[in-house]
Amino acid sequence: MGTIHHIELNVSNLKKSVTFWGWFLEDLGYQAFQTWDEGRSWKRDETYIVFVQTKEKFLSGGYHRGHTGLNHLAFQASSKEQVDNLTKKLQEKGIEILYKKRHPFAGGEQHYAVFFEDPDRIKVELVAPFT
Repeated sequence: MGTIHHIELNVSNLKKSVTFWGWFLEDLGYQAFQTWDEGRSWKRDETYIVFVQTKEKFLSGGYHRGHTGLNHLAFQASSKEQVDNLTKKLQEKGIEILYKKRHPFAGGEQHYAVFFEDPDRIKVELVAPFT
């Protein structure tokens, strides 16, 4: 009780978001769950993440994590090595690592993580367990 049941994100380009999020979520152990014309989801245990194409009339405003609302999504890694492996995959895919000068300690000396953005500039974080 009290764990996240699901997260639903409206996205500006469903195809780009599915390409971006699919490999990452599957790398974390999520499995494809639901597919329909306007959306796609991945599930791990009892939690799932849904991506839905934003309706045309709502696209013009755009998203920015500095506005009121979602700032970022942080996922728990199993180890520092998993963070390092994901960092390499992101670089191979040409996905920019945020806070490069402070990586992997951009969250502080005891916070080993990689930060990056999805196609809509939603910040994503993979953080290693505190040791």
